[in-house]
Amino acid sequence: MTPRPVIDLHTHSTASDGTLSPAELVRAAVEAGLDVVAITDHDTTAGWDAAVAALPPGLTLVRGAEISCRWHGVEPAVPLHLLAYLFDPDHPDLVAELARVRAAREVRGERIVRLLNADGIDISWPEIISAAGGGTVGRPHIAAAMIRAGLVATTTEAFGPDWLGERYRLPKEDIDVFRAVALVRAAGGVPVFAHPRATRRGRIVPDELIVELAAAGLAGLEADHEDHSPAEAAHVRALAVELGLLVTGSSDFHGTHKTVRLGAHTTAPEAYERIVAAGVTPVASG
Repeated sequence: MTPRPVIDLHTHSTASDGTLSPAELVRAAVEAGLDVVAITDHDTTAGWDAAVAALPPGLTLVRGAEISCRWHGVEPAVPLHLLAYLFDPDHPDLVAELARVRAAREVRGERIVRLLNADGIDISWPEIISAAGGGTVGRPHIAAAMIRAGLVATTTEAFGPDWLGERYRLPKEDIDVFRAVALVRAAGGVPVFAHPRATRRGRIVPDELIVELAAAGLAGLEADHEDHSPAEAAHVRALAVELGLLVTGSSDFHGTHKTVRLGAHTTAPEAYERIVAAGVTPVASG
């Protein structure tokens, strides 16, 4: 009997806020016993080519991105993340929106650093940009600089209320979630709602919104995730069944500054096959 493949569909590299380069990420995936891994950096496809070039034998790569979205059905609007798989990376409308979001992240990051500097905290924006190595810049990069400066001990502490979680937190520009679903579909991709019930991350959207998103083209829900309690994961799974959506599970691996390991949560082969069948960009095999 052939063993079922081990599939992790949500990971990050240095193309956004992970600590492993795309090449290191795919090598680590093999070492972790994965058969399939998705690279889903925030609002960028910048790591795709390097990951494909370094793909070890026996590993399959799903190219994707995690898109920063917002639902404007309440005030203030609720931020959420959409995992987009196997889309055309050259689709002009999606390319333009992702570029806008990345630019807005950079402006926001520099403003946060200026706030820190104004309070006498010696953090260097050029050093943060340099450390990001061309990746999508976000608060985790500022947190890393704070750790290097000895201001905090961990990323979790940096995201606490005294620092980036509240006192030095600024809103960022995101894509309206309905527009994001439409853009991913127009680019031939497969949109999956990332960790939709993770209350430990903050506010969550109502199930009614997910019903509307399913009607608008949402393909699936990420159920098994480190930030979902068993009850939350079960709720997501039941909702997906009710709406006919596929269900994924994944690690949301970021590397050394988070404790979750590659393959900590996985996706069933049947759901993976539905994603592959629906996407326009073929998977890459090493």
